[in-house]
Amino acid sequence: MNSEEKPSRSRSALLFLVTVAAALLAAAGGMALLINIMERKQEAKNPFYRVVELNDTIDDPAVWGKNFPMQYDGYLRTVDQSRTKYGGSEAMPRTPTEADPRSVVARSRLEADPRLKTFWAGYAFAVDYRERRGHAYMLEDQTYTERQRVVKQPGTCMHCHASVYVPYKKLGEGDLIKGFEKMNAMAYTDARKLVTHPVACIDCHDPGTLQLRVTRPGFTEGIRALKASQGITNYDVNTMATRQEMRSYVCGQCHVEYYFKGTEKRLTYPWSKGLKVENILDYYNEIQFKDWTHKETGAPVLKAQHPEFELWSQGIHARSGVACADCHMPYKREGALKISDHHVRSPMLNVNHACQTCHRWPEEELKARVESIQDRVFSLRNLAMDAMMDFIKDLKAAKESGRAETALAPAYGLQRKAQFYLDFIESENSLGFHAPQEALRILGECIDACRKGQVALREQK
Repeated sequence: MNSEEKPSRSRSALLFLVTVAAALLAAAGGMALLINIMERKQEAKNPFYRVVELNDTIDDPAVWGKNFPMQYDGYLRTVDQSRTKYGGSEAMPRTPTEADPRSVVARSRLEADPRLKTFWAGYAFAVDYRERRGHAYMLEDQTYTERQRVVKQPGTCMHCHASVYVPYKKLGEGDLIKGFEKMNAMAYTDARKLVTHPVACIDCHDPGTLQLRVTRPGFTEGIRALKASQGITNYDVNTMATRQEMRSYVCGQCHVEYYFKGTEKRLTYPWSKGLKVENILDYYNEIQFKDWTHKETGAPVLKAQHPEFELWSQGIHARSGVACADCHMPYKREGALKISDHHVRSPMLNVNHACQTCHRWPEEELKARVESIQDRVFSLRNLAMDAMMDFIKDLKAAKESGRAETALAPAYGLQRKAQFYLDFIESENSLGFHAPQEALRILGECIDACRKGQVALREQK
């Protein structure tokens, strides 16, 4: 064998060994991939493990969490107090007392903008109004607010501040509506003894099928009235709504405008004329409802609550079929599972899942776009608040001068409109982002009503 043949054979042997090794690695990699795929497929076949049997009487989310630990982990995270530029809450320490054991509260919006005290003069919100906090705090913040001290609130408040499905059923001896009616008529302190949890799994999910469902009678009746105004009679939200609609309706059970109807304090959503602010004002005007009489002017005025559902319904996301949960509870991957993130929060704290699924732009760009919209709305909100203060001042002076109630009636009507329009945006928790053009229109009409009210006062001198 010559010297040239030996290196050639060596190279061939080495090449053979490398090829065999590569083939073995590829086979091992392929096998690992197949095993991983099989494991993920097996995981996907079992989206949850039935550790406990759930039924329509279990309202403790910790029990549901045994079957759905990933969703429950997100639910527990609603204690977070993370602030965006215009939303969320800063944790403010306070000294606990026997009357209020909270050691942390949200920042007072009355201290941040003292004009609100004049805006709500004579109403409980002029005493205590704070930044919103997560769902974990919705019951305790309602229980210990100073508003409870200055006014006797009814049990109706539980409808949106507690897990009420099971308490309603117990109170109504199996009849949800009867229980709803009984709790509405109770004093708040009595109703509070009947509830234990803030919003819980059972309020949005059927324990047997896990399908989304509406459990709040106020929404069931409200959406039926709205659909009737659109020509759809006898609408049953739990059998006629699509799954995508339900991903907004379960949120709209509470994030809405409402009032307490009659001496029975029945929670009612004023939707029989539509969801726009003027539709709701027309409804209230027709039934001559008022929340209170403004302390400084004497006008019969209205207090907007938290009309996120109504404003969202006028925006581009609603028109595009985007649901509340798509942004506030976006889907995420946990292994092979695709679940909704139950850490309900601002999309600005979760841009990757909440926004970038549809909007292929950098996170900072998307945040800048949102904040530019909110900057504009906040600027016009401040102008509207200034106009409101000037109008209230002039109307108060006219009243104190002895001007007759009949002469003040046109100005009272304009304050009522301006007050409600401004409060519609002030009390809505997106600072206009849910429907930017609609929010700016509403604030513009508020300013116009204030101007017309001042003109009316001058003309009546």
